[in-house]
Amino acid sequence: MDKYIEENKAAWEEAFDNRTASWGADITERIQKDEYPFFNEDTKNILKQIRTEGAVIGQFCCNNGRELLSLVKSGKAQKGIGFDIAENQVAFANEKAEELQLPCVFEAVNIYDIDDRYRDLFDVVIITIGALCWFKDLNRFFAIIAKCMKPGAVIVINEEHPCTHMLAAEGDESFDPEHRMECLYSYFVHEWTGNEGMYYMTQKNYRSKTFTDFTHSMSEIISGMCSNGIVVTGLQEFDYDIGTGFSALDHHGFPLSMIIRGKRLWNEKRLSFEINDDRQLGI
Repeated sequence: MDKYIEENKAAWEEAFDNRTASWGADITERIQKDEYPFFNEDTKNILKQIRTEGAVIGQFCCNNGRELLSLVKSGKAQKGIGFDIAENQVAFANEKAEELQLPCVFEAVNIYDIDDRYRDLFDVVIITIGALCWFKDLNRFFAIIAKCMKPGAVIVINEEHPCTHMLAAEGDESFDPEHRMECLYSYFVHEWTGNEGMYYMTQKNYRSKTFTDFTHSMSEIISGMCSNGIVVTGLQEFDYDIGTGFSALDHHGFPLSMIIRGKRLWNEKRLSFEINDDRQLGI
């Protein structure tokens, strides 16, 4: 296991052990009562268009499992499999799956180490906010994703927009509340380390074990998908935040989030289906 991934695993497990009591407390109730909870409206609308009934759905970097559980329940999927590096989060997610009696299984694994047991398994893959930044090599990451997708399988990525990496978030040393939209960092800066913990999960400031994350340009993301046989079928950009760092900039014209849709090629050497055929794409 790469050293930075091993350190991130320890830091995430530390954060989850120190989570606030409210973190994840509403999962069972919301999944039982609501339709597609834990997805924003734009992502929800896309998921409703995809054929998920009877499908096998995968989520990479599933955190506490709430999004996959939500999609499997609301989308009437046959099965969901989620992957995350933090063992305690995975154990929590499996407990929720059992409590909700949903056909979901969560595996504690380094994404780079996912083996051929999952080859050509998934009809649908979802990747949600805060996943891509934990991988230094997106080409390697998407190679694993593509391997696990059936030919013709659909992928939906709902992430922070890469342009947000140029902004200072509240808590950063260079943050200035009077100049929130000022671009202070290079779009191409790649590696960041910190010991500030995961406030959104713990609701407290603490000196944590070391987190290492990586910024990626739009070209890195798209190239990583395309070079591994995943054709991009849609890209939407939004001026609203889907995390916790930039909501003060909502609807001020700065790109804050995005949804990328894609489909694994039937034949990685040539396109053997029509991109605009909705019946083929399922989106």
